[in-house]
Amino acid sequence: MIGFFIALISGALMSVQGVFNTKVTENSSLWAANVFVQFTAFLVCLIAWLCTDRTSFRDVISVEPKYFLLGGVMGAFITLTVIKSMDALGPAKAVMLIVISQLIIAYLIELLGLFGVEKQPFSWRKVIGALLAIVGFIVFKFK
Repeated sequence: MIGFFIALISGALMSVQGVFNTKVTENSSLWAANVFVQFTAFLVCLIAWLCTDRTSFRDVISVEPKYFLLGGVMGAFITLTVIKSMDALGPAKAVMLIVISQLIIAYLIELLGLFGVEKQPFSWRKVIGALLAIVGFIVFKFK
């Protein structure tokens, strides 16, 4: 049950963050805003690490395969694409498409067993759920 609430909080934070980042971009530039977002995230993570964890960074860089270390690079492009999509579509439409994309890609990762994730069997129910999300976006998009 705790995972359910954490996911709800994550979605809410992502939506609000997207709006905030888009507004910062209006007063600066896309990359300046992205640098600020990533830098402040770095500071928060550094402080949290210093106060709680202290796991060695050697443990982090020893991960295999090495492409798993690209999460931070992806984070920069996630911030960039969220800002651009919210600016172009508005927060609600952008978030709906972002979530649909996440749902489909996550299902494909599970279905194909990519990146060390346990392979899951095909499920028509999950495909229908994704299609319903797409239909929901179409209904939401048109006035």
